[in-house]
Amino acid sequence: MAKITHFTANTRPARCVMVLGTTSGAGKSWLTTALCRYYSNLGLKVAPFKAQNMSNNARVVAAPTLATACAALPPEGAHPALGRPGGGVAGIEGAWGEIGSAQYFQALAARAVPEVRMNPLLLKPEADTHSQVVLLGQVSAELTALPWRGRSQLVWPQIAAALDALRAENDVVVIEGAGSPAETNLHASDIVNMRVARHAGARCLLVTDIDRGGAFAHLYGTWALLPEDERALIHGFVLNKFRGDASLLAPAPQHLQERTGVPTVATIPMQWHHGLPEEDGVFDMTPTLGTGVSSLPPEGALAARGGPSPLNRPHTTPGAVHTTVAVVAYPRISNLDEFQPLKNVPGLRLQWVRSPADVVGLRPTDWIVLPGSKATAADLAWLRAQGLDQSIAAHAGQGGTVLGVCGGLQMLGEALIDPEGIDGNGPGLGLLPLVTVFEPAKTVQRTSAAFGQLTGAWAPLSGVAACGYEIHHGQTAQHPAMAAKGDVAREVMPGIAWQNGAGNVLGLYLHGLLEDARALQALFGDLIGKYIALLTTLVPGDGRVAREEAIATLAEMVGAIILSRAVTDRATSDEILRAVVSDLLTRHAE
Repeated sequence: MAKITHFTANTRPARCVMVLGTTSGAGKSWLTTALCRYYSNLGLKVAPFKAQNMSNNARVVAAPTLATACAALPPEGAHPALGRPGGGVAGIEGAWGEIGSAQYFQALAARAVPEVRMNPLLLKPEADTHSQVVLLGQVSAELTALPWRGRSQLVWPQIAAALDALRAENDVVVIEGAGSPAETNLHASDIVNMRVARHAGARCLLVTDIDRGGAFAHLYGTWALLPEDERALIHGFVLNKFRGDASLLAPAPQHLQERTGVPTVATIPMQWHHGLPEEDGVFDMTPTLGTGVSSLPPEGALAARGGPSPLNRPHTTPGAVHTTVAVVAYPRISNLDEFQPLKNVPGLRLQWVRSPADVVGLRPTDWIVLPGSKATAADLAWLRAQGLDQSIAAHAGQGGTVLGVCGGLQMLGEALIDPEGIDGNGPGLGLLPLVTVFEPAKTVQRTSAAFGQLTGAWAPLSGVAACGYEIHHGQTAQHPAMAAKGDVAREVMPGIAWQNGAGNVLGLYLHGLLEDARALQALFGDLIGKYIALLTTLVPGDGRVAREEAIATLAEMVGAIILSRAVTDRATSDEILRAVVSDLLTRHAE
């Protein structure tokens, strides 16, 4: 743990602690989050900071007027790529903007209002060699078109000014690096690691993932590759994701300190259930098991390291599952963290899918979700190449529940039209009579609205007010030719959400619906109803007869449990349960 004795409340400018990593995935993001909460708990005013983040997981936050920061910038218009914050929909002190989700959660951990200065440069990958550039919350077409090395020098004044502004307003700034600071090919154009550390005079922690192996070599090699003046900024090594007895590490930490002068200040145990979403992608592909607790066991680490996929591993945790939510994990999935709350819903199984085999056996009451995408047309083409388009159509055709969010909504429509070359043209899945036109202007805003009257699977959301955010280029509307033929999508939230006539398919631009407590309560609060629906699919008969049998079965099961717990004699308790099980098996065998 970084020492904090040198911090004094209300000191200006803020002192800075920086978390660097030997590799991507070493644990920088969550350790930064933990330090934000740690320093906040000490009564200090804390802000997170990451100069440049590369992720398609973004949140809409305040984009305040940067009076302090902008004073240090080149004159407006000096270069077309160097704009000032602005535009968008009015928010706190000016506008809304985007930052990486990791910095959003770090701000919450710091008990601070998330805003764009905490992540001044966000790169959103649209292809393997191309990213959309977001500067101080706003898309910059000029920067997007520039080579990376040229771009980094142009944006450094804005990055430095944003950091200086946060330091002027806080006691502590906890800074997260990116990748490794020892990438010598990137050192000259660095704007996120050691250049930031030097600018802030930060006390740096270097963290490594010991579960990957080679931890001490990674620490020493990273330290050795840094210039001498930058080595002096490394004040502690951190071993992350350690399993076992920390005393078995000796004498390696001492040997490392003898060679570098840097102590190993912390050995952090493996944190399987820390609850923070993945920053950059779907790494934990293990389905949850409907118990309100993530199912990831220690062996799940194999998947993150390229080992055997646990996608279809049998359930190992007891608990009745009333609903499976299958989220399609296409290559450019975005804002996947908004599904994190589903891991904590009892009786719900969250599963990431990438092939038709992953959705075999879904019931009509189960969901298929098409999440957001940073490359909608490309991800739709990928979905078709896997054959998932047919699986989704088959599920919807049997009345199965389908949800499309943002890019997923666009995919559900009839067509994608791209006159500006922003994303790509192509036919949609045809599950909603809508058409999407991509436009240069990007919608970035917080949104609060109430659903109108919905039908079918989505009826519980009727009248529910929900809060969330929008991040999208496309504008979606009813397909005029289909409307003329009577095929009309029901607009259940003006300009934001549409439902098909059958009531089982819903598409919306609102991110964060499943993070809203009111929506979650409406959708999953009626657990008795969910279990009745589940049992209805399992007992003999159909229609009203099956439902009545399901209710009777559930009542008998619950009654047996209550009676078994009411008696004090263990043998009698077991006898009650055995008798009910025998009766149920006999009746349903007939």
